[in-house]
Amino acid sequence: MALLEYENQIFLDAFHEDGLLILARGLGIDRIFVNFLKIYSDPGSLVLVLNTLSTEEDYFIEQLESDGVKPLPRIITNEFKASERQSMYLQGGVLFLTSRILVVDLLTDRVPIDLVTGILVYKANRILESCQESFILRLYRQKNKSGFIKAFSDNPDAFISGFCQVERVMKNLFVRKLFLWPRFHANVVSCLEKHKVDVVELHMQISPAMTACQTALLDLINACVKELKRCTPAVDTDEVTVENALGKSFDKTIRIQLDPVWHQLSTKTRQLVSDLKTLRLILRHLTQYDCVTFYSLVHSIRTNEKTFGQNTGWLFLDAADSLFVHARDRVWRPQEKKKKLKSDKEDAKPVVENQEPVLEECPKWKVLSEILKEIDEENKKCDSNSDRGRVLICAEDDRTCNQLKEYLRDGGKELLLRLYNKFLAVKGGGLREETKVENKSKSQHKGKGKLTKPAAPISPELTLTQMMGDHGKSEDVGEVSDGESNLPLSSQDAYFGVLPEPVTILHPLHGCSDPHGLSRTLQEVQPRYIILYDADMQFVRQIEVYRASHPGVSLRVYFLLYSSSVEEQKYLTTLRKEKEAFEYLIKQKATMVIPEERDGKMEDDPNLARGTTPANATTNSRKGAVEKPVQKKIIVDMREFRSELPSLVHRRGIEIEPVTLEVGDYILTPDICVERKSVSDLIGSLNNGRLYNQCVSMSRYYKRPVLLIEFDATKSFSLQGKYSLSNDVSMQDVTSRLALLTLHFPKLRILWCPSPYATAELFDELKAGREQPDATTAMSVTAAETAVDWTDKYSHGPQDFLLRMPGVNSKNYRHLMNKVQDLSELTQLSLERLTEIMGSSGHAKLLFDFLHVKQSDAATAFTGPQQTKTDKKRTFISKRKK
Repeated sequence: MALLEYENQIFLDAFHEDGLLILARGLGIDRIFVNFLKIYSDPGSLVLVLNTLSTEEDYFIEQLESDGVKPLPRIITNEFKASERQSMYLQGGVLFLTSRILVVDLLTDRVPIDLVTGILVYKANRILESCQESFILRLYRQKNKSGFIKAFSDNPDAFISGFCQVERVMKNLFVRKLFLWPRFHANVVSCLEKHKVDVVELHMQISPAMTACQTALLDLINACVKELKRCTPAVDTDEVTVENALGKSFDKTIRIQLDPVWHQLSTKTRQLVSDLKTLRLILRHLTQYDCVTFYSLVHSIRTNEKTFGQNTGWLFLDAADSLFVHARDRVWRPQEKKKKLKSDKEDAKPVVENQEPVLEECPKWKVLSEILKEIDEENKKCDSNSDRGRVLICAEDDRTCNQLKEYLRDGGKELLLRLYNKFLAVKGGGLREETKVENKSKSQHKGKGKLTKPAAPISPELTLTQMMGDHGKSEDVGEVSDGESNLPLSSQDAYFGVLPEPVTILHPLHGCSDPHGLSRTLQEVQPRYIILYDADMQFVRQIEVYRASHPGVSLRVYFLLYSSSVEEQKYLTTLRKEKEAFEYLIKQKATMVIPEERDGKMEDDPNLARGTTPANATTNSRKGAVEKPVQKKIIVDMREFRSELPSLVHRRGIEIEPVTLEVGDYILTPDICVERKSVSDLIGSLNNGRLYNQCVSMSRYYKRPVLLIEFDATKSFSLQGKYSLSNDVSMQDVTSRLALLTLHFPKLRILWCPSPYATAELFDELKAGREQPDATTAMSVTAAETAVDWTDKYSHGPQDFLLRMPGVNSKNYRHLMNKVQDLSELTQLSLERLTEIMGSSGHAKLLFDFLHVKQSDAATAFTGPQQTKTDKKRTFISKRKK
């Protein structure tokens, strides 16, 4: 794909120098990334790509394949063996691989690090100090000082949260340059101005009833926000506002602020957070869906006894009454009101009779029909079918697209009647069944362009004609002209063939299974008309880039927006926040001080320093010199590289050796084995009994088994309920099960750590002055041999009886059970044989005498000397009395 002028400048800047590129959303970061993949797709170079999803990898490979690039990048998964991965590294080219696989291969020297040309990092805003990608880059820079590191991101908002967030990300990436390209960049503006999009803005007014509902909802949200600020001092008042509450990230912002103190919050505060989420959902339904769906939601919330009893009081405000009344007015028009006298068994509330459904249509529906009619008239004026333009309609989500499909197929009136009869009349919901309206026009609209969304992914080789033919997707689709028969269809999120004339395709803006599905549809369908049913900043810019990349193709965009509405405010707020984010980053770039060794290419780079304390060292008393320190080492199970802990342990100067362990997760010393559990894993393992078997295995082979429980200090958790623990032990209680576990395994030690940082420090302290573990020995320990506990291997009765015999203790009773068949055989053994088995003549003598000496003789032998001493004592006492 040919790059635009500003894209060429971005590419050249990032190509010549390592750095972090932050681009505005929708300006084509995937196009720039694909060009980097293109130039490095050569066997003479080895480039590793990090932080990409499988759908993104498929999209990039498809783009390179369409450009004729060979060899194409390869994807390394866990299906490849270690030897196969090692040979693939030596073959060169571009490799997509997961962070866990690459970390293991780097630690085991399977990757020829000195031959790596560079690393490309996608979505660099996710690179934190403790993440696997940061670990990979640190390992890479320790052994390779010449390779490049290039990072890409189109999320500027993620770099302004926290203290010096962009500097910390650059430090983790080992880059010194920061490239900022906002939409208001001079080069971007001049490039896109040359190829302006023909935009038709259609601002429409929402109905009076919708306006009243919107006003009521904003008042309710404002009331809840004020009450939340009053009840919770921990909330940031600058972030928690009504304007920010309209955005999608508001719930996440609230939880980030309140998670550290969530266990300290009152019930009212928690309910306020839930109420805000509910009100935002209602507000979204107001402008997004039809009147029947909106009223069904409002009515269900009002009649739900749980919601009615647990809300924080907003249901009793005047604004709530206004919301319910005007939501109802959009569905019914009351004609006559008569009050019935209540009987003993009837409610005293007035009953509304003779209700006539109004079923108010969405204002955008009528405008959408007019636009399609106008496009159809223009297409009829074209001389050939190839000149007729296709139509792409983009709506917010899959549900909206499905509703628009039904509207274009059946009409607004029939759609609303069907929804009315389905949700309000038939199921009731507190309404009378007599209000059901007969859908008389159903048969009149059958077979007008019906094509449902495909259930399975569609390959690029299916055409539109095949979809409408014998493949069973639809049998009621109207005829399509021959000029559209070669239309490629590859996005499984799109609704194809909604209308045959003009050929209309629906595609959701958000919630897609393929993040590049909309871009793929735009490139393959190449529509002449695009209808933005819902506003989206990112797709608006994608349209601008598409228009500039195809200067010879005519394109008209219809922009539908409710003026003076929440929808308009959300769109403007999104633009403002991104602009403020780039302005902040520009100021940060002008004032930040970046050390020269930040890129990690210097030998004494402090960023690559490991460990805070020196390793174990011993002093030779004869020579008076300090011997070479011993390098600490920890054996780590392969599955543990999904967590942050191995990276932090390695950073403390401890070498980690990845192997496959059947017993334990971390082997600190030959005697210390650690099983790491999060709180959720702990509860699940206690419930299914897996933790018991793991403790059996650790106790069998290691002297010091350890259960490590990690929890997040910024989040609250509790192993027991709100009330104190009772005296009764219940197997359903987590604390009771944990207590029983410690009683059953006396050697087991339980460690609680608030973060992976604390765990890494604790591991360092536990290894102080101890021997280093051996990987071969750790791998030889198998859990299959310890599936049954030692105490369950033999009958419990004879074990208890044997342990109560003189001379038998916890150290020698196992030798007796292994060498002796039963208690009868034990009585037949000689003293010499018992000494040989028990390993102690004293213990063997006690057991032998217990089994063979008569009780009378033993009592006489025992009491004789004692009586003599007693007699002497009595004589002494009697003499003193005299």
